[in-house]
Amino acid sequence: MGLKILSIGSERNLFVKNSDVQKRMQEYGKLFDELRIIVFANKNLGYENINISNNIFIYPTNHKYKFSYLWHIYKIARTLDWHKLSAITAQDPFESGLAGWFLKLKYKLPLQIQIHTDIFSPYFWQESWINKIRVLLAKFLLPKADGIRVVSQRIKDSLNSKFQTLNSKITVLPIFIDVKKIQSAKIKTDLHKKYPEYDFIILMASRLTKEKNIGMAIKAMADISKKYPNALLLIVGEGPEYENIQLQNNVIVEPWTQDLISYYKTADLFLLASDYEGYGRTIIEAMAGGLPVIMTDVGLAGELLIDDLDGRVVPVGDAKALTEAILELIKNPAKREEFQKNSLKLLENWPTRKEYLERYRNLLIVLK
Repeated sequence: MGLKILSIGSERNLFVKNSDVQKRMQEYGKLFDELRIIVFANKNLGYENINISNNIFIYPTNHKYKFSYLWHIYKIARTLDWHKLSAITAQDPFESGLAGWFLKLKYKLPLQIQIHTDIFSPYFWQESWINKIRVLLAKFLLPKADGIRVVSQRIKDSLNSKFQTLNSKITVLPIFIDVKKIQSAKIKTDLHKKYPEYDFIILMASRLTKEKNIGMAIKAMADISKKYPNALLLIVGEGPEYENIQLQNNVIVEPWTQDLISYYKTADLFLLASDYEGYGRTIIEAMAGGLPVIMTDVGLAGELLIDDLDGRVVPVGDAKALTEAILELIKNPAKREEFQKNSLKLLENWPTRKEYLERYRNLLIVLK
């Protein structure tokens, strides 16, 4: 019997034709004989079952109330040929993990739980009451998994500090980033031509959510613009925190763009100010684009990006340290060039798509 996987998650862009997520799943689908994906989706969204290739089948839960999602997953699950499936993978240790655990118990299949964010960061816990419930749920579910995939060593270390018996189950495998594609891409938009009134452009690119701490970056920019009035903080992204962003001189917010690679290649500095991250894929994308980076001590900081070698790492929530780091790199082009060279050297041996996909497949093979 070949490898046939059931995945449970909440990535609704799977229903968007030619979206990045859909393309990524099509790549994953080549690894398996069959990939079936159940997606949390409210009935009002109007999604229907779709196939995005001849062996990838996607099912929306179409639940009316959030608390009923488990019942809807069970209804979908009853229609599947469980004796032919090899394993279940849940895309988070929360709602998806709970559904995966119930199906594991009923159908006696191995369960992999994936973790894409730093769930045991105190900032994650403090952010909302729902996060507190999710952390407690993760503590219950993780010991019951047969395999755990995390996207950074930071998350693995945090799990090992909480659990004494999980280490052998945990594998670190980030989301794939096509470094070569970024490096070979042609520039379509030159930010200095788009914003000619600014001679130094600081780029941020992310969903506009609370944990990204966009406000701290804007606060730092208020001080920086006093010394460098021709510096710009360009924020690219969309999300629920948009309405809370306090715009000021030297700060511009743009909607998400499909030409982000050009932005990486024509800005002067990349900034990530998050309170917590699982990994921080935009950091690798920026480094691949030759853009020097300043980031808070989250995600891949200390694992791939080493402070004062490949970029600058500042403490989480420290606006003063962030301001000082930005000022340092604005006035020190030689340091920026050093970071750029070191970053590009670091990425020379970056895994190819084929190597990455083989590792991803092996994580599920060992569960069979």
